[in-house]
Formats: sequence, structure tokens, C-alpha cells
Amino acid sequence: MFRAMEIGIYTFVETRFDAATGRQLGTDERIAHVLEEIELADQVGLDVFGIGEHHRIDYASSAPAVILAAAAARTRSIRLSSAVTVLSSDDPVRVFQDFATLDLISNGRAEIMAGRGSFIESFPLFGQDLDDYDALFAEKLELLLKLREEEVVTWSGKHRPKIEHRPVFPRPLQERLPVWIAVGGTPQSVIRTATLGLPMALAIIGGAPERFRSSVELYRRTATRAGHDTEALSLSINSHGFIAPTAREAAELAFPPYAETMGRIGRERGWPPPSRQQFDAEATLHGAMFLGSPEQIVEKMLYQHELFGHQRFLLQLTVGPMPHDKVLRAIELLGTEVAPVVRREVARRIQPSNR
Repeated sequence: MFRAMEIGIYTFVETRFDAATGRQLGTDERIAHVLEEIELADQVGLDVFGIGEHHRIDYASSAPAVILAAAAARTRSIRLSSAVTVLSSDDPVRVFQDFATLDLISNGRAEIMAGRGSFIESFPLFGQDLDDYDALFAEKLELLLKLREEEVVTWSGKHRPKIEHRPVFPRPLQERLPVWIAVGGTPQSVIRTATLGLPMALAIIGGAPERFRSSVELYRRTATRAGHDTEALSLSINSHGFIAPTAREAAELAFPPYAETMGRIGRERGWPPPSRQQFDAEATLHGAMFLGSPEQIVEKMLYQHELFGHQRFLLQLTVGPMPHDKVLRAIELLGTEVAPVVRREVARRIQPSNR
């Protein structure tokens, strides 16, 4: 079964902030900019735009569905997804209602990408215990999947009040609201996703991509054993990067905000700060970062497609605040010079084997 390669973008809606005062700067402007970015991505033919949920001063995306709904009114074709919804600390009923509403506004273009979250701020904010980190996600995912299958729901669990024969509205326009699971390569997460027969979004943001082949193989092997048709399942690769007319321009634009952002997060978690040497190594063909000219991005996408055989690729252009005009140019290059070439080549490689 042939499916065209989907190519898109995701963002955490990064904002500037004053480290001395701890004040966030330009939040209204950044949200206006991300709406322009989504609109352009739609115009240049990209397939997906995702917004990640974060509850930190350096991001303006604590409510992705609200931003995506605003974008839905300004776009026609692009699919609109969370990237991710931190399901462990949220209420699945509310998540379903938010994205069902988005689906109606967008005429059937909404998706949920659910995950446990790489940051923990939302857990104490919403009264969740971090000791229940994985149990919360498993239980709430079960409820979310039940909500999309049944209009009238009866359910009980440990971490949320039970539901007794209650209707949940509105219903989405799509018959089954797409639910992807975002994983970072943890075998237990891969196995859970495959066992449920759900599409998987695999984040590769550092190191050699080849080391994730085992995760992809585990996903497909487990799905087969669980009785799912692996030809019908979708895999997305999600990575950091930036595109400019030349590799040098891309690197010079992307490194300063990348180093500041990853260095600051690293200090919180005990990681060493990123060096320019490491950054440049990640930008090579066998590194994780998609950084360079359109030709280099095409080469790297096709190389990774040989590794993983994935159906979707999402690029995070803004790992830290970036100049808005340069981001728009990167989106234009991705949509007009990268995506058409990659789609044609992937189609050429795959279609003969299905004749």
C-alpha cells in the first residue's frame, strides 16, 4: 500500500525572556508570528503543523488547541496537531472535546499527538503526582481512546473520577480522531504504542539516527504480533534543524538560540552545554539535526527514509527564538524546494515494490 510522504513542522512557540528579571517578552507578537508561519506552511503545500504543550515562561503554548483553532480559520489543507499533548497531567475528556472542536472548525484536519512530556511543570500545576508518571499516561490514554470510539462512555480508573454512562460532545468530523503517540525511544513506550496499533512519532534530537533502528524494528515486530497490519500503521520522525539558502547561513542563524536554549535546559538537568563542534557534527549526514541548504536537507531526509521507511517527517525550526523573517524563509524552502523532491523520490522508490 503506497502512501505519500508527509512533511511538516512543529514548534513549542518559543518566546524571548529577560533572564535578569524572569519576565517573558513579546508573547502576543510570537503567537501572531506562529499563526503567520502556519498560514505560510499551508500555502507552500506542507502537510502538517504541530504545536507542543508547555507550561514554562520560555514558551507561549500552554493551550495548543486554541492556537491551532485560530490557525484553522486561516488555512485550507494543512493538518493541525499537538506536538505533544501532555496527556498524563490533563483530563482526557477535555482533550477530546478541545480537539473534536478543532476538527469541526478545521473541516476534519485535527490530530492529537499524545505523550508523557519531556518537562514536568504541568504535573504539580494540575495536581498530579510525578511518582505516577507512567501509570497516569497509560490510564488516560485508555480513556482517550475509549472517548473517540464511544459517544456514551462508562469508564473507571485509579487517577480520575469514574464516568457512568455519560455522553461526550461534540463529536469530531473525522470518524476516528487521529491519535499519535510520541516516544523518545524507550522500549516500553514503543511496545505500548505498537500493541495498541497506534501511529508512532519518534523524536530523534541527538546522536546517530541509526541507533533508533532497533526502536522502529521493535515497533513493527510488536504490532505484527499484536495482530495489526504494519502496512497501515504510520511512523513519524521528528527532529531539530533549520534551512537557509546555504549551510553556513543556516548554522550561523541556528546555533546561538540553540546553544542558549539547550544550555539553559541542560543546566536544569545536569547536562553539559552544547559546543559548536557538537552542533556541527549533528548537522552532518549521519547526525540527528536537519541543518543546511535545501539540497542537504533532501539528502538527509532520503538517507533517513532508507533507515526507517517512515511516512511522515516533522522539523522543529525554532529551538529557541529565531528571526521571524528567516523562519518564514525556511518554511518556504521546505515547502517549495525540499518537500516536492523528497515526495517524488520516496514515491519512485516505493511504488515499484507494490505493483
